[in-house]
Amino acid sequence: MNWKPSDIPSQHGRLAVITGTGGLGLEDALALARAGSEVIIAGRNPRKGADAVAKVLAEVPTASVRFEQVDLASLTSVADFAARLRSQTDKLDLLINNAAVMTPPKHEQTADGFELQFGTNYLGHFALTAHLLPLLRKGTNARVITLSSVAARDGTMDFDDLQSQRGYAPMKAYGQSKLACLLFAFELQRRAEANQWGITSVAAHPGISRTDLLHNAPGRWSGVGIVRSLFWFLFQPASQGALPTLYAATSPDAKGGGYYGPDKLNETRGFPAPAKVPPRANEQATAQRLWRESEQLTRVAFG
Repeated sequence: MNWKPSDIPSQHGRLAVITGTGGLGLEDALALARAGSEVIIAGRNPRKGADAVAKVLAEVPTASVRFEQVDLASLTSVADFAARLRSQTDKLDLLINNAAVMTPPKHEQTADGFELQFGTNYLGHFALTAHLLPLLRKGTNARVITLSSVAARDGTMDFDDLQSQRGYAPMKAYGQSKLACLLFAFELQRRAEANQWGITSVAAHPGISRTDLLHNAPGRWSGVGIVRSLFWFLFQPASQGALPTLYAATSPDAKGGGYYGPDKLNETRGFPAPAKVPPRANEQATAQRLWRESEQLTRVAFG
């Protein structure tokens, strides 16, 4: 199944919110704008946001695209962004929980005291989805796409130390955050069905893609940053890495509660296909416990 952006059905009349201003998020915005969707690129840095909007308009001059500021490492910022959106529109058709930070070398915290990766990659998106649920429920065939990672395969949920305060290992914390994203996507689908919210939750991962994720947090001159720079050819282009997300977001064949990633080389590159679900991501009791903990930590509730 060599699914590509030209296979995206018309998105005219739909409104999409994508977190993240570069890499995969930018590719998502370009593809959805080409298909006719109105696109809001949501991110922390206004300059990068303006650059992203300019790049979309350069490729798609007729695009309806704009930037909105949100810092996923601040629950106040997330709530403020959602409130602004609710004042601007009465519905939302697509939310792509894409933005992420990866393996900062030292333990860092969000504005609310969460470990930076768990707080940004997972808890920020958990809260954002909760705040936007009323708009999503009014959307047409609304979907929530949450990005996981091949790193989720080795992830574990350490409920006794979710914020890595007893000991911080960058990749372990990243794997936990991305397993949490996967558990959340599946549990959101189950709860949406049980409560008849009328939304579809799907998970995706980009394989190993050529984005700035490894340059931004570990640093360009870190070990992994140097690998990313010197061995760029081992990473598939961001446009290819975005395909599983776009498939999950738009394909009539993408299933609620599904998980999609690249189809080649142990899911590191290729075209969209059903991804192998790590056994821990199928533990419903773990997902339910994570949901309860997340509601307490973020002080938001769904429904």
